[in-house]
Amino acid sequence: MSSPRQTLPPAEEAAPAPTPAAPHPVDESRPLGRILLFGIQHVLVMAATPISAIFLMSATLKLDPGLTVNLLSAAFVLSGVGSLIQSLGPWKFGPRLPFVMLPGGAPLILFLAIAEQHGLPTATGAVLLTAAFYFVVLPVFSRLLAFFPALVIGTMIVIVGVNLVKVGAVLVTGRPGQPGFADPTALGLGMATIGFTVVFYLIFSGILRQLAVMLGLLAGTGLAALLGAMDLGRAGDGGLFTVPQLMPFGSPEFNLVAALPLMLYSLASMAEATGQTVINAEAVGKDIDQRTDVPKTVRGDALTSLFGGFFGLPLMVTSGENIGIVRVTGVRSRYVTAAAGVVLVAIGFLAPVTRAVSVIPSAVVGGTAMVVFAVITVLGVQMLGRSDLDKHTSTFICAVALALGLLPILVPGVYGGFPPNVRILLESGVAVGAVVAAVLNILFHHVRPGVVARLATARTESDR
Repeated sequence: MSSPRQTLPPAEEAAPAPTPAAPHPVDESRPLGRILLFGIQHVLVMAATPISAIFLMSATLKLDPGLTVNLLSAAFVLSGVGSLIQSLGPWKFGPRLPFVMLPGGAPLILFLAIAEQHGLPTATGAVLLTAAFYFVVLPVFSRLLAFFPALVIGTMIVIVGVNLVKVGAVLVTGRPGQPGFADPTALGLGMATIGFTVVFYLIFSGILRQLAVMLGLLAGTGLAALLGAMDLGRAGDGGLFTVPQLMPFGSPEFNLVAALPLMLYSLASMAEATGQTVINAEAVGKDIDQRTDVPKTVRGDALTSLFGGFFGLPLMVTSGENIGIVRVTGVRSRYVTAAAGVVLVAIGFLAPVTRAVSVIPSAVVGGTAMVVFAVITVLGVQMLGRSDLDKHTSTFICAVALALGLLPILVPGVYGGFPPNVRILLESGVAVGAVVAAVLNILFHHVRPGVVARLATARTESDR
């Protein structure tokens, strides 16, 4: 007769195997085809920035067509490399958030100013010096991050969003006073692109809804083709491959005085990178440590700018453009922007793709960009909503910073009578708003309470 089956007491029963924790959505890998589609969506929205930056360089510095194509190739490749660094976060470079990197903005204007005054080799040297300067001052800057609470960062993000909406609007309307300003066809294409995006977001669900931004841009491009508003001739010119040229302007020349405006701007750029890192983390719902993650973003900027300087590019910076796409689509995986980085590198080497992307009308790109950039403004407003604005002091700090930060954005040329180097810094509304908000926050929330406490203590002792 067989012995009865032995059973363990309840306390000794084998515990079930622990289930592995699900990865955070920002670290979640999706099917390759879907990741690639979402990555292409990021590329289509942001492609106008490197194209317009290089075309502006070419027009301002009167570069020959061959050099322009070479720089455009380098801009796409370095944008892709920077996006991979920021998204994948190798070693201490990149915060492992869905970021893309682009040339353009204030660093481009500073680069052009240095090139016109001192020559292109000196401008290249200024970029390399500034990239090294990032690494030198970063340890000091990281200790100041405690003075960038949600009130300061939220104010800065609102200014960033408004500035970007204006950039997108100028792609649609052109610049006031220039030929073709507010052309009805361009306005119609921009508004139609926004309309297409809204319709797709309304009627679709699932992955198609997440691709509404790209579908709206493609629909706007198709409409432009039907209206004859696209120059398709450029798409078929040239060969199949292009390779960025190392040091296209010759050996760099290093001049600290000439590089000083760009080095000073890098301080504002680090403040902006702080805001973008925080708002990006909020958009994907990831908790970060500012003291460790913000420096990773800045290191990624510095490393990519160092590489870019050797290929004749201005400073490369993390872009807020894709943050709006992340929020609109709800796709939070950093592997999507890594895929965008791979696509950007491929575009940089494949000449026909570069030309095909470059023929998308600016009005169509601008219509898409206005929607995406406005989302960034909303994210800034949401952050301000958690910043105790019911307190009069916080409201006052935010109001003054917004007033001074938005002034050069809403009234272009307001600082036209100032010296060139000072004017360039003052005309960066983001930098002005960030500095004003940070300084006022220190004065009102750190310095003033201490002074009041000391005065109260002195009065108490004098009354004894």
